[in-house]
Amino acid sequence: MLIENRLDGEYNKVDIAIERLKTFEPKEGYWLADSGGKDSCVILELAKMSGVKFDAHHSLTTIDPPELYYFIRDYHKETIIDHPEIPFLKLMVKKGFPQRQRRWCCAVYKERGGEGRKVITGIRWEESNKRRQRRMVETCMRSKKKTYLNVIIDWTEKDVWEFIHKYDVPYCKLYDEGFKRIGCLFCPMAGKMRRVEAERYPRIVKIWENYFQKLYDKNKSEGKTNVDRWKDGKAMFWWWMDNNRKSHNPDQLVMFE
Repeated sequence: MLIENRLDGEYNKVDIAIERLKTFEPKEGYWLADSGGKDSCVILELAKMSGVKFDAHHSLTTIDPPELYYFIRDYHKETIIDHPEIPFLKLMVKKGFPQRQRRWCCAVYKERGGEGRKVITGIRWEESNKRRQRRMVETCMRSKKKTYLNVIIDWTEKDVWEFIHKYDVPYCKLYDEGFKRIGCLFCPMAGKMRRVEAERYPRIVKIWENYFQKLYDKNKSEGKTNVDRWKDGKAMFWWWMDNNRKSHNPDQLVMFE
């Protein structure tokens, strides 16, 4: 619950989050990481409520669901869309497909931006065992010039939805259609949802198959023996889709994990 009655008095999570934002506000303002997910919707609204100075940014991955892109475009008009140097699928042909233990894509597409700034995130302890080790204010492991303010780190998922409904905060419609997470399509951490996404977006699947064929042809031309396990790029793609069967709750905004 957003408001809890404790032995030492009332604990209002909204007021505390706003106070955190005001306390740590830098002179140049915050760099707000807006993934478009429900937690980002909350921190964006909290930043507005607090009156602190900030500029919101969405790191475009080029492989997010279309609905997410349209939501940010239509409802988060203040958010700046930061485009990557190379679209994901083109870079995948060069680097190979990402896997659960080798997700090079997160550092390239999710964690860029905010250098030299104090970054507001929607990271929460409840999300994963790794995130339970995180602190409300911390320095980025990859860059000492970037710090994070995880302003709702102690909120639960119920708190997030209570806030969204209480303050009538817009959110992406995919949550109402059975999606528990909204992030990169076919993420290796998404488990069975990868197949659900494939059924929902058949035209996007065709695009992925085409790029896997390019990766297949490249590996073949370079004499890589491991490519012989598949007959073509399409077979490689569907092997990849089924090869990470363990279900996870992937983070929307990885931030150096």
